[in-house]
Amino acid sequence: MRLIYRLLLPLVPLAMLGVALWRWLVGRDARGALGERLGYVPRPAAGATLWLHAASNGELASARWVVEDLLAARPGLQVLVTTNTATAQALGRAWDLEGVTVAFAPLDLAPAIQRVLRRWKPQALITVEAEIYPRRFALCAAAHIPIVLIGGRMSKRSFHGWQALQPVMARALGRVQMASVQDEASGQRLLALGLPQAAMRAPCDLKAVAIARQPAPTLPPRENRARWLLAASTHAREEAIILDAFAQVRDLFDHLIIAPRHSRRGDEVEALISARGFALARRSDGSMPGAAPIFLADTMGEMDLWYALCGACIVGGSFVPKGGHTPWEPARMGCAIVHGPWVENFAAPYDALAKAGGALQVHDAQDLAAALADLGAEGQERLTGAAAQILSQIGSGARLGKDICGLFPVNPPKKIPCTEVIM
Repeated sequence: MRLIYRLLLPLVPLAMLGVALWRWLVGRDARGALGERLGYVPRPAAGATLWLHAASNGELASARWVVEDLLAARPGLQVLVTTNTATAQALGRAWDLEGVTVAFAPLDLAPAIQRVLRRWKPQALITVEAEIYPRRFALCAAAHIPIVLIGGRMSKRSFHGWQALQPVMARALGRVQMASVQDEASGQRLLALGLPQAAMRAPCDLKAVAIARQPAPTLPPRENRARWLLAASTHAREEAIILDAFAQVRDLFDHLIIAPRHSRRGDEVEALISARGFALARRSDGSMPGAAPIFLADTMGEMDLWYALCGACIVGGSFVPKGGHTPWEPARMGCAIVHGPWVENFAAPYDALAKAGGALQVHDAQDLAAALADLGAEGQERLTGAAAQILSQIGSGARLGKDICGLFPVNPPKKIPCTEVIM
């Protein structure tokens, strides 16, 4: 299996190199990106150094607080942040954090990785969520560089896929010295694939901490929000359930905002609304909520506006087997949370909320209508208060930065050995 991996691995970088070489012909930015993919990343200033890798925007945004904690714990620390996408690069640079250098990640080829290690001499490699690179891990281990996995995530689907490469995965994960997983289920799957039990630390949901540490939003008074209902990030077949429930609680809720997960479904959702005789307005037409009982928020990037307007939120992706979406964004915005039974992507958060009385689980339109009937202003305050307390505890209790700092000395090493290793 390792032989197959070693034979096939160069094909992916070769394809990427072909694209990069073509782009090199048309612009300086592309030439710089190609150089970074080959390991020619900018050199650091003097001082201790770390390498943190996150695939794209979501992963990088969730890890910002870890970077900030590390910089605060070690003044003068230099952090190389690598990503796989240009948009994530732009996000990292927009942080404008002193000591942080942002670059494209090197290809998982020995020469490229060795260049990064020689230039930066990192005292630890921190990798976010599921960014597991066998050769990168092997070379870091050979150079005695601790490997840290934070927000470790392994879905059922990914787990079954990686099982086909079990020997390769076991060798890669076996080199991890510290791992903090997103949830217990991910931890068990990673252990089954070869993560050492001794490396395991307490689970930490990076995105939950990132949300918890954001400045408290300024929200309208509860009495202004109590009669507004939001259906957030809905999927096909969920809008019908929500519309049928809304029809039963019109004495309690005057307005429903439906924000489909994919804005391209706007016409489809409008047809469902019209078939039930509701008047509606659409954001894509330039409208704002309030002109009609139902507002179709069929645009992207405005979810916080809808959270701020609404006292209660039905979390989508949970009434069909999609695994649910995060409860922490509506919790931060003071929305009472109602969700369906399919929340395996965020099982631990929803379990914690259920135990604390911070969210309600329902199964169908009838259940949903019954739950909403108890969510007047007082009921909303009860749920949001419990959810806010849990979120506050998550934000204040995170200590990943301190744990990572314990892995490497204050003074950086003078030399990093970079030799080829057997995967």
